[in-house]
Amino acid sequence: MVKVHFKRLDVNAVMPTYAHDTDAGADLSCLEDFTLKPGERKLIRTGIAISLPVGFVGLVHPRSGLANKNGISIVNAPGTVDADYRGELMINLINLDQTEIFTAKAGSRIAQLVIQEVKFAEFLEVEELDETKRGNNGFGSTGVSN
Repeated sequence: MVKVHFKRLDVNAVMPTYAHDTDAGADLSCLEDFTLKPGERKLIRTGIAISLPVGFVGLVHPRSGLANKNGISIVNAPGTVDADYRGELMINLINLDQTEIFTAKAGSRIAQLVIQEVKFAEFLEVEELDETKRGNNGFGSTGVSN
């Protein structure tokens, strides 16, 4: 288990917590009440900052319940928290529901943080890439019948 230090930037901030022992994502909560109109996006404060060890990344994912029940998602899903970032975790939420306003109270769980190990790559320029069966076919090229 990797140890992740966190700091409350506000006394009302909620510590990231796992709802179940086997959850991949720790719940992140909002610091303040907020409202999102249909189609509106807003940066939501969590009131916490974290310190990830080098070689790890924090990925901020939408909560499936909010997405399913209310159409709430994250604009840049997943959000990326690099190991050297020490600022407040801010969640860029969007209300994808076309008719309903979404309101949350301070302390509501609004996103989840997944901590993953990172493999660093060394990029090497070459004249040609190796051949594959797929080649350069992308964007819907698999499983589509004409």
